[in-house]
Amino acid sequence: MPDDDAALRDAAEEASAFSHPPVTPDTTVTYGDHPDQVIDFYAPRTPDTAGDTATGTAPVVAIVHGGAWRASYDRHHITPFADFLARHGFAVANIEYRRGSSLPAQPGPAGTPAPLAGRWPETFDDIAAALDALPDLVRRALPQADPRRTVLTGHSAGGHLALWAAARHVLPPDSPWRTSGPAPLRGVVALAPIADFAMAGKLGVCDGAAVQLLGGQDKFTDRRPYADPALLLPTGIATTLVQGRSDIVVPQAVAEAYADAAAKAGEVVGLTLLEDVGHFPLIDPAADACAVVLEEIAQLAW
Repeated sequence: MPDDDAALRDAAEEASAFSHPPVTPDTTVTYGDHPDQVIDFYAPRTPDTAGDTATGTAPVVAIVHGGAWRASYDRHHITPFADFLARHGFAVANIEYRRGSSLPAQPGPAGTPAPLAGRWPETFDDIAAALDALPDLVRRALPQADPRRTVLTGHSAGGHLALWAAARHVLPPDSPWRTSGPAPLRGVVALAPIADFAMAGKLGVCDGAAVQLLGGQDKFTDRRPYADPALLLPTGIATTLVQGRSDIVVPQAVAEAYADAAAKAGEVVGLTLLEDVGHFPLIDPAADACAVVLEEIAQLAW
């Protein structure tokens, strides 16, 4: 259990990250019929360092928001981060997807009510469909963007989904989400991701949300090979994890477990650890950590 000081610090960091008003996108498009199957697009606000954004040279950052795959957290909380990236010359796609269902709250490990996390298979259906549709949607919605230079990023549960989306070509052969080859990405920057389900379970991350995402404990073992990024390696796609050392929501050990699994699979994954940083500064435009995230994305995009 985190001590009182750590909990107070986490609460303050969360309050800061959520203090920014939502930023309205330039346009919103659908990639399916469900109300949650939408992508908000933000045009680059300034010329990029590689040329005029009006000529189709702006890199694309696709964002998958977090929130433990639960319905109470939607894409709006991460729109200030999307705007932050757009103001630094990126074209931004903020992806929404189906999250926890309307089922009653489920008891967490400590016996406290925890809203149901995720939907199987809908959460994965949506991320796969959104990424498959993204290049064409970018060309239509943001002519100043270059979908050939796309970096995928995600925070927390969204970091998990970003890593998973980049690994679809190594899913089991019978997976409906498997692709014939790697995703057309410059790379992935996963922010405090729930990247290793075994370690997340051991640490009780988000009240057992990973187990709920896969449909419950009785289905967890069978479905984990189709959903756990730590089992879907190597991907061959440049990947960096950014993690606060003071994170008590998704602790550092989760990112380290994924990096260790990648190394055992023969793949080098970058792991940037930030001192005195918790879970939420990574998506808080007012925090220094957000500038580090920007730099990690830029290194892959430009």
